[in-house]
Amino acid sequence: MADRDLRALARARGVLTEYVDWRGREAEVSVETLRAVLTSLGADVSTSRAVRDGLAAARAAEQRGLPPVVVARPGRPPVEEGAVALADGRVLDLPAAEELPLGWHRLTVGGEEAALLVAPERLGAGPRAWGLTAQLYSVRSRASWGMGDLRDLADLAVWGARQGAGFVLVNPLHAAEPVPPVGPSPYSPMSRRFTSPLYLRVEDVPEYAALPPDERDRVDRLSAPLRARNASLDVLDRDAVHTAKMRALEVLYAAFKGHVSYAVYRRREGAPLTAFATWCALCEEQGPDWRAWPAELRDADGRALAAASRRLAGRVDFHAWLQWRLEGQLGAAQAAAREAGMTIGIVHDLAVGVHPSGADAWMYRTLFAPGMSVGAPPDAFNQLGQDWGQPPWHPGHLAEAAYLPFRGMVAAALRHGGGLRLDHAMQVSRLWWIPDGASPADGAYVAYDRDAMLSALTWEAARTGGVVIAEDLGTVEPGLREDLAARGLHGTSLLWFERDGSGRPKRPGEWREASLATVGTHDMPPITGMLHGDHLALRDRLGLLTRPLADEIADHRRTLAGWLDLLAAEGLLATSPATVLAALDSGSSAHDAEVVHALHGFLRRTPARLAGLALVDLVGERRTQNQPGTTDEYPNWRVPLADASGRPVLLDDLPD
Repeated sequence: MADRDLRALARARGVLTEYVDWRGREAEVSVETLRAVLTSLGADVSTSRAVRDGLAAARAAEQRGLPPVVVARPGRPPVEEGAVALADGRVLDLPAAEELPLGWHRLTVGGEEAALLVAPERLGAGPRAWGLTAQLYSVRSRASWGMGDLRDLADLAVWGARQGAGFVLVNPLHAAEPVPPVGPSPYSPMSRRFTSPLYLRVEDVPEYAALPPDERDRVDRLSAPLRARNASLDVLDRDAVHTAKMRALEVLYAAFKGHVSYAVYRRREGAPLTAFATWCALCEEQGPDWRAWPAELRDADGRALAAASRRLAGRVDFHAWLQWRLEGQLGAAQAAAREAGMTIGIVHDLAVGVHPSGADAWMYRTLFAPGMSVGAPPDAFNQLGQDWGQPPWHPGHLAEAAYLPFRGMVAAALRHGGGLRLDHAMQVSRLWWIPDGASPADGAYVAYDRDAMLSALTWEAARTGGVVIAEDLGTVEPGLREDLAARGLHGTSLLWFERDGSGRPKRPGEWREASLATVGTHDMPPITGMLHGDHLALRDRLGLLTRPLADEIADHRRTLAGWLDLLAAEGLLATSPATVLAALDSGSSAHDAEVVHALHGFLRRTPARLAGLALVDLVGERRTQNQPGTTDEYPNWRVPLADASGRPVLLDDLPD
């Protein structure tokens, strides 16, 4: 009886008590996990009586009036009677003679108030295009300070446009630690709203041109050791880049005389920018993890914080100025892409979460669920599951805040880009919560208001005309892909995972139209590495396999054989599949380039509106950028671009 009530309470609070695993089998969530998740959501599960009381309260709440956010569509009033305070200041009584405009308003019904979002039915289809996908930090030029930057992004976009590319999709450029050590993963940022100054091209900051010769020489000397590393295959050193760039940027900031557009920017970004810049300044003084700060500084809205912000005003302004200069260079990259002929331009990536020690976790502490981290249950490619170590949004508290932090980060990503990739798109509907100390397999799915979050996302995209790509790979709940397509979002079709009901590779005509089609992703080896099974040897060496290596190799060979047979049947492969497999078995790379060309020729035959060509595949790179399930065991996110022979490839080399 007690367990039944607990499971009923979990379902009432949006926690799934059962789910279908990657093998298609029903799996039941343990009582221990349900207790931990419910406690994080604020439920009292200490006694059977408390569980019953919580269940009664949850059921009563379902019968009450307005939710925190009400979603409506054009031409369809949200309620039959009530009043709407529009964003422009007008108040309309419902039913109104005029159609409610798109955007955020306030709804009043019977004395209750709620945020009202009038969202578009769907986004426009957008252009058909192929584009480049790249990890920007790895794409260096001779002028880079040891890693790719926003000038490199602009130049890559211009080069790609000359080849006919319509977009460049890059890794998240989110803010990292403001003091070393700087974490390498772009998918574990300090803030998803703001950008990392590591991506600034120092010489493109306007103050650089106005420096006296001796000061400019001082800045140039800081860049010299980093530029020397561009010719090597050494792993990327973000700490060295950070140290040099911050010293150079402080010189430039000292030469800044103020500008009206900077004041406008500060006013527009308001409290979130000030809070982020204050967090950066406090990190320099107190250390990079706010959880170890004095208690009075852990509250981002506290009185002590206001005093600290005034005391550190100079450093706060410096970090705000960095974000302003980043805005300028982000805008310049998108302008360069469009002026060169790209139909979409830069597509930015929005990570699924943030680091628990970071700015967002500090600024929005009450909106995150304590004692939990986000991850993924076991699947075919990550058989132990994944724990990303990131706190999840509390669904109820985020809704009560009218999704403002989520809206802010989406708007920031779309402001200077033609599109947005939503990493782990299931974040708008449900997330896999893992209790602290538990294994990734011992988690549970927690639901979010899919309609509200998708509507917030599509409204922001509609304002800018941007395309949205949803990374809907892995375990996806029924109906989500259909809902994404109905809203005008593109899904993600990954060639190696595209199989029919019998497990055979899908023929081109069976692929989705509303999707970005690619061969691989940054969590997998490039095509040549995949062909040679590099990922299996690596995962075996790191202890990440749950089956014998021989079984994995046999499955992998069957997968390759299926794709090679289909490529041959499509007339895309001149060499027989048996000959290619024999070459691969012997370690020969004689047919690698032919298979790479054939796979991309295959993508062109699918109906997918967007197709992505990974820069690593274009140059013949074999090494993966990230091996899920590892931290320091593999140089994740620190691998510079190289060719099939292991020679560094610089942006300047691409025309050849």
